[in-house]
Amino acid sequence: MTTIKSTAAQMADALAAGSITSVELTQQHLDQIERVDSAVHAFLYVDKEGALEQANAVDVKRKQGDLLSPLAGVPLALKDVMAQKGIPTTCGSKMLEGWRPPYDATVVTKLKNAGVVILGKTNMDEFAMGSSTENSAYGPTHNPWDLTRIPGGSGGGSAAAIAAFEAPLAIGTDTGGSIRQPAAVTGTVGVKPTYGGVSRYGLIAFSSSLDQAGPCARTVLDAALLHEVIAGHDQRDSTSINAPVPQVVKAAKKLDVKGLKIGVVKELGGEGFQAGVLNRFHESLDALVEAGAEIVEVSCPTFDYALAAYYLIAPSECSSNLARFDSMRYGIRIGDDGSRSAEEVMNLTRHEGFGPEVKRRIILGTYALSSGYYDAYYGSAQKVRTLLMRDFSAAFQLADVLVSPTAPTTAFKIGQNDNDPLAMYLNDIATIPVNMAGIGGMSLPSGLADEDGLPAGFQIMSPAMKDDLMYQVGGTLEAALLSRWGAPLLSQAPVLAGK
Repeated sequence: MTTIKSTAAQMADALAAGSITSVELTQQHLDQIERVDSAVHAFLYVDKEGALEQANAVDVKRKQGDLLSPLAGVPLALKDVMAQKGIPTTCGSKMLEGWRPPYDATVVTKLKNAGVVILGKTNMDEFAMGSSTENSAYGPTHNPWDLTRIPGGSGGGSAAAIAAFEAPLAIGTDTGGSIRQPAAVTGTVGVKPTYGGVSRYGLIAFSSSLDQAGPCARTVLDAALLHEVIAGHDQRDSTSINAPVPQVVKAAKKLDVKGLKIGVVKELGGEGFQAGVLNRFHESLDALVEAGAEIVEVSCPTFDYALAAYYLIAPSECSSNLARFDSMRYGIRIGDDGSRSAEEVMNLTRHEGFGPEVKRRIILGTYALSSGYYDAYYGSAQKVRTLLMRDFSAAFQLADVLVSPTAPTTAFKIGQNDNDPLAMYLNDIATIPVNMAGIGGMSLPSGLADEDGLPAGFQIMSPAMKDDLMYQVGGTLEAALLSRWGAPLLSQAPVLAGK
């Protein structure tokens, strides 16, 4: 029997077999959103009528015998950083309140062409700047495992929607870990594809050299199915890679790591990492060894500087990208009553439209790019980035994939780091190197930490355009852990489903 707790692959099979319609499946998820989202706050906008229309269109095509994609009729939640024609798109900011794009992002076009049903837009840190989804102008999202805790960020809405069974699939974006870190703390699967593997056209930019859209799901196979839908070359994105999409679905089903070398990154563990997170990480390594993999230790010394370099490069690019929100061309306009100059209106608009974290990063980035400081800060950070990429290259000579805990701790309490931005930034210490190098990264559940019974994540990193390797390792590890647990990790969650 297909329920909202089924995997996306199971839902797709049931739809293809005719045992459920897309309208019925979509309505089940809309009902779940109605039941639990007042507590979780995963969604900023639910497109009830539009979702049911999309679902009905798939059902009609299926009855007509049309050839449909594997995920046709399966519901999905969309992070509110993706432009969707006619649907409110805010980036979690007052600056874009009420804006309805006149076009679709390429990812959205691909989803629509595949018949994936878009339920609505999910909550996020404003302009994707944050590690907790507390920085949304519309209030924080809550972790379904414990409503007093954060669901990760910036894509906490997408991860929480999956964990609360409001959607089986979601789209996130990952600039420094914003798909993988939420996946880790909600017990779900999140993948950052190789930079350029998924089009950024229609993705509202935070940091153009780091941003990457990717799949969020409850299983590795589900993530792979969605990955193949959204990936591929796009002429409208100058950074898009013109190469075949890696066969990630085939890799996720392979369940074989015999002969593969798994590199444990020396610098991503130990001090600062919660004991329970490390325990689950080492148990996952043991499971991979039992499956036939060889574990080797690798050292990437420049990873110690990745966080500092990232928080110069990302704010610098943010400062440039968000300059367009000037009250003249985009977004809201404050104080334009005829008595003020254009500069005064611009200042009022940016003061009211941007939240504290966005302002902090704009100021930091503008300073780093200013005359006399560019070479000392931004230029030096780019040099560190080059050294970091060399470290990755050397490590991949010794191992097929690299691994680490995804996040140093489990989900912290909402409000815990309000007065300590640095503590917040440190949550991405293990995920940022992947974005800096433009390679692929995945997080999947490794179990529950001893201290608090909350999910921990296992991160897999693969060379550029070899995303299939992380799916192969991830699928194998997932199967091994499931056989140990006897049931999916989310089945142990005190989720709101059914209550």
